[in-house]
Amino acid sequence: MTIADLTKHARELMHKAIESTKREFSTIRSNKASPSLLDLVRVEAYGNAMALNQVAMVAAPEPRLITVQPFDKSLTQAIEKAIREADLGLNPATQGNLIRVPLPALSQERRKELVKVVHKLAEEGRIAVRHARTDADKTRGEKEIQKLTDEHIKQIDGLIHAKEAEIMEV
Repeated sequence: MTIADLTKHARELMHKAIESTKREFSTIRSNKASPSLLDLVRVEAYGNAMALNQVAMVAAPEPRLITVQPFDKSLTQAIEKAIREADLGLNPATQGNLIRVPLPALSQERRKELVKVVHKLAEEGRIAVRHARTDADKTRGEKEIQKLTDEHIKQIDGLIHAKEAEIMEV
């Protein structure tokens, strides 16, 4: 692997770390309703734990409201329960086949807690980027050391051939 290849690979890993951090950030609640807020909610459906967006359509028609419309009406109660138990501080209410999830205003204390969570997620992203760099450095170093080793082994092989020729000379 050339240094250009290592750089490209490290860049890809770093990009993935940033995308992952963005995804994690989108699940953190801010003042505005976002369908991605419910991305991590898992619903017990058809004998499996499934992502909410696989069993329902999630939308944010208003700044402080998320609506969830199940594809299968029999899953309404399971979806409502999953949202309530997701530890997001949300209290969903069912109206016919539509689940309304109003977002209460954030208290100052809760905002500070969320900021701490965001900092923690950002640090995890930074760590992932640093790991990509370390992997590239380590690989490049191993390649250079292997090249150095190969050169020295060739020198030893040359010495062996020379000594062998000297010994075999009559």
